[in-house]
Amino acid sequence: MARFLDLMEPIMKYVPEVPKPQRKVSFKEKVFWTGLALGIYLVMCEIPLFGVPIYQTGYEQLFFYRVIFASKKGSLMDLGIGPIVTAGLIMQILAGSKILNVDMTKPRDRGLFTGTQKLLAILMTAFEGTAFLIGGNYGKPDTLISVFIVLQLVCVGILVLLLDEMIQKGWGLGSGVSLFILAGVSQQVIWLSFSPFGPIADGKSLGAIVAFFQTILKGENILSAFSRYPYPDMTGFIAMIIVFLLAVYLEGMKIEIPVAYAKYGGMRAKIPLKFMYVSNIPIILASALFANFYLFGQILWQNLNMANNNPWLNWFVMFNSTSTTRELLPGCFLYYIYSPRSLTNVIRDPIHAILYTLILVTFSVIFAKVWVEVSGMSAKAQAEQLVKAGLQIPGFRRSPGIIEQILQRYIPSLTIISGIGIGLLAGIADMLGAIGSGIGILLSVGIIYQYYQILAKEQLSETYPGLGRFLGQE
Repeated sequence: MARFLDLMEPIMKYVPEVPKPQRKVSFKEKVFWTGLALGIYLVMCEIPLFGVPIYQTGYEQLFFYRVIFASKKGSLMDLGIGPIVTAGLIMQILAGSKILNVDMTKPRDRGLFTGTQKLLAILMTAFEGTAFLIGGNYGKPDTLISVFIVLQLVCVGILVLLLDEMIQKGWGLGSGVSLFILAGVSQQVIWLSFSPFGPIADGKSLGAIVAFFQTILKGENILSAFSRYPYPDMTGFIAMIIVFLLAVYLEGMKIEIPVAYAKYGGMRAKIPLKFMYVSNIPIILASALFANFYLFGQILWQNLNMANNNPWLNWFVMFNSTSTTRELLPGCFLYYIYSPRSLTNVIRDPIHAILYTLILVTFSVIFAKVWVEVSGMSAKAQAEQLVKAGLQIPGFRRSPGIIEQILQRYIPSLTIISGIGIGLLAGIADMLGAIGSGIGILLSVGIIYQYYQILAKEQLSETYPGLGRFLGQE
């Protein structure tokens, strides 16, 4: 019986693709293409969707999810990388649960898996665009304008896919998804900290720092600058700094396992296993799942339950129909997977805060375990890679089974601990109203660290070509 991936192979030739470079791409060229991709992304963030009214009243509930999706409301990047992340989430779940039969050690299977994920991302772009339309995010346009809005989103979604693929295939540095997330978080942090826009509801500017100095100059109670929900305040600014520093500290923590190179006379080295072993992947996947739950709930409520009188739907979603921002009502599932976003809200409803944290941490741990299995980070996969690279652990035979037993002491524990840690850190930061959101800050730290390593490796390979070939730089 043919596998699903094999059935998808004839379709793959119709999926747009960026070819790998057939020559060595210099460091300056990579910087250029990376900068070009970033420039295109930033321009698309400022171009409004044709046919969509350009206005926004108050804060939208999806605002803090937009950090993860690198999206901007009402622009060509309204969906951002959301469809790509959602497609990746679905494919990882299918592969992790063995519903999708794939061997990631085989190049052909990897290619089919990646191609299918790209196709799914394009389909998800059309689906999410239609869902936004049905959910009322673009008002009530006529049929022709509605079709044109979805077409715009699909075209931009394909362009984002190609930009990401261009960077990942060696034309640029890192990945487009990471680059766009970092740009989105940076924009939000700067805007919400220093924006002079205003006055808003409390008579001050939007930016937390600007509002803080306005409070001092007006002689008002300084504590008012620390509690301005739903607008950014000094509590969120301080929380952002603390979470950033704590994330940097945790990023540097690692366990080092001694190894020896059998081919080089037993030369010793150390393999570092990061304390945050799964990095930020679990929290990205958990947040993507929550955002899609919210989107699905918005569609159900808009079309079937606007009066909140359907008991079968009320357990899942209830909005305040008199609120312009569609505030979620207590008692429904969506309410408990949405962050309280401020200390005031935590004190007002501590049950919400506790359940939100437990749900976020639970999903973070689940996705951490799934990610380790499907991404080649399990003890078994790591042991096989070490043996293939000619490495062994001193004092033990050069056997995948032996090395797996040793790694088994660390990797499962690190997977669970890092899943819990990243979930708690993101959840607490969000509940403190951290500017840029806790998830956004954690992502930024991980991405900055990743780019630091990439830049160091690229410059080293440029300076010492021989060492570059040893490190795998073509």
